[in-house]
Amino acid sequence: MFSLAIHGGAGAVTRETIPTSEDPLFRKGLRNALDAGTAILSTGGSALDAVEAAVRTLENDPLFNAGRGAVYTKKGVHEMDASIMDGSNLKAGAVAGVRNIKNPVSLARKVMEESGHVLLSGKGANEFALKVKAEMEPDDYFYTKFRYDQWLRVRHTDFYHLDHIVSEDPDRKFGTVGAVAMDAHGHLAAATSTGGMLNKQYGRIGDSPIIGAGNYANDATCAISCTGHGEYFIRYAASFDVHCLMEYKGLSLEEAVRTVIFDKLKVAGAEGGMIAVDAKGNISLQFNALGMHRGFRHSDGREYVALYNNE
Repeated sequence: MFSLAIHGGAGAVTRETIPTSEDPLFRKGLRNALDAGTAILSTGGSALDAVEAAVRTLENDPLFNAGRGAVYTKKGVHEMDASIMDGSNLKAGAVAGVRNIKNPVSLARKVMEESGHVLLSGKGANEFALKVKAEMEPDDYFYTKFRYDQWLRVRHTDFYHLDHIVSEDPDRKFGTVGAVAMDAHGHLAAATSTGGMLNKQYGRIGDSPIIGAGNYANDATCAISCTGHGEYFIRYAASFDVHCLMEYKGLSLEEAVRTVIFDKLKVAGAEGGMIAVDAKGNISLQFNALGMHRGFRHSDGREYVALYNNE
C-alpha cells in the first residue's frame, strides 16, 4: 500500500482569478507530479524518492512558483528555497536563497546526504551545488513572461507579495509546491520547494526550508508540507505542531491538521494550507485560503485533483 499527496500553492485560487485556459494546465501539472511519484511508489520505491520526483516535476513546470516558475526578487533575480525530510530516520536537508539551481529539492537532498548539515544558504549553498555537480541553468531558463510582467508592475515600489492581506487580490497566491508520501514499507517523507516572495528584499527566507515549520516527516506520526504566510508558519512551528498533537495528545491526522490550520493559524491571521499523510496512509488536505492546488493518489486507485474550495 502507498499514499501520495501534492500541492501547488494556496491563496487567491478561485474560478475568477484563474483564467479558464489555465485551469486544465494546472490540473495537468498536478497529475504529472502524481504520475512521477506514483511511478516510484507503485514499484516498491521509497517515499523519499517519490516526494523528490513529484516536487521536481512541479519545479520544472513554469506555472508554479518553484524552480523554473520562480518569482522575481526586488533585484530582478530568482532566489529559491527547498527542503526534504526522511521520516524513517529524521534526516533532513534544505537550501535557502539559491540561484540558478534547476531543481532545488534535489540540492536539498544532497545537503541531507552529503554535507553533514541540514540547511545551507545563499552563496555557500551555490558553492556546495558546484561541488556535488547539481544541475544548473542560466537566468534565461527561469524567465516566464507572466512572472516578469508581474515584477515590472511592482519593482519600483515597496510592494512585496504578502503586503496584500485580502484574499481576493489575484496576485495573492502562495505558489509553494510540495509532496508527502507513505511507501509500501510504511516509511514517510516530505518535500517542499518555493520561489519565495515576489519583489522580496533583504534576503528574506520563509518557512519552506525550515524543518518543523514548512516541512516535516516522522514515521511515528505524519509527513507534512505547507504553503502560506511563511512568517506565521515559522512562528507557530506549524508542521511540527501537527506531529506533536498526534504524538502527545493522540489526535488523528485530520484533527491535528485542522487544529493547526483553523484554530491556530487562521485565528492568528495567517492564510495557507497543508497536505499531510500519516503512518496508516490516511491523507489530509486542509487550507483556510480561498483555494489550494492539491491532489492525491492511493494504491487502491483513488485519485483526486482540485484547485478551488468545495470541489
